[in-house]
Amino acid sequence: MRLISIDVLKEGMVLGRTIWNEAGHPLLKKDVVINDRIIQRLQELNMHYLYIDDEISEGIEVKETVPTAMRNKAVSTIKSSFQSMDGLNPVNASYILDQQSKAIVSIVDELLSAVTGNDEILTILTDAYLFDEYLYQHSFQVTLYSIAIAKELGYSAEDLRLIGIGALLHDVGKLMVPKEILTKPGRLSNEEFDTMKKHTRYGFDLLRNLHSISLLVAHCAFQHHERIDGSGYPRGLVDFEIHPFAKIIGVADVFDAVTTNRVYREKMLPSQGLAIVEAGAGTIYDARIVRALKKAVVHYPNGVILKLSDNRRGIVSRQNTLNAALPFIRVFEEQNQLLSATYEINLVDYPGLTIECVETDYVVPSKVE
Repeated sequence: MRLISIDVLKEGMVLGRTIWNEAGHPLLKKDVVINDRIIQRLQELNMHYLYIDDEISEGIEVKETVPTAMRNKAVSTIKSSFQSMDGLNPVNASYILDQQSKAIVSIVDELLSAVTGNDEILTILTDAYLFDEYLYQHSFQVTLYSIAIAKELGYSAEDLRLIGIGALLHDVGKLMVPKEILTKPGRLSNEEFDTMKKHTRYGFDLLRNLHSISLLVAHCAFQHHERIDGSGYPRGLVDFEIHPFAKIIGVADVFDAVTTNRVYREKMLPSQGLAIVEAGAGTIYDARIVRALKKAVVHYPNGVILKLSDNRRGIVSRQNTLNAALPFIRVFEEQNQLLSATYEINLVDYPGLTIECVETDYVVPSKVE
């Protein structure tokens, strides 16, 4: 299967991967044949990419690190836990959160098992899911990214658990932000952004008095928008003043935010999101954490078409555990001509060869008989 832009989706194409809705139910099942009605519906749902099966991508598998059933269960639990606090004052919300702590820790333990028990590079496919409630999906994905980064950095099992809990609850303070600001389908005004920024303090106040969860988790919520040059909020802390766990979650938070669809902004692909984060390495983000992210997560997911610097095109066929930025490629085109037989190369073996671009809008040309 391969990833394509919905802009080049045509009638007759075959869906390569099931699309799930926010309730964990299949919206469109794998192998369905695309028609104009489906295309219109996907556009209405603000979907930008999907996987199709075709001849040049035959046999290429796309697999998430966390199984679908585990993901759906985790997001559902996050949603029910967060919604149980909705509309409550901080004291009552803290009490309810304390009651929900076992369910939250259980989610983290399952995700820890999935990530630490897998030597493959972390793969999260946000385009295979359509969630109306961004907060729950975001909390889930930031937890995965944070665990993967911390694992790469060599943190202990106990610290990985704390980082996971801190990541899952890093945005819990947004429950205290007015919904019209939280769900606004566009850029916030300066006044609205000032209100949004208060979620870090709200989260800290919700979490710091919990009996069942470490105070470190509260500091993760408080500090995940701080930046090492002092440009972050709410307190403008600098490098040594920010807890290392919060630094990790802050990087994971930004990476997920730019690589996930929003109503007002199209998502970036992982390689683009990594470039955004890397641009701030050493200035606003801890460079060591950015390097760990680059090692831990997929840059070019399986099924993505890449154009190479020698004018060859190929599909990412599998990941390279030695170098996440240089996957295996199934070459299917040379000098704009389809090959009669494809072949696979490992980009690690071609140091002079570079990736020019990702081509999700590539259209397979007709074969010359």
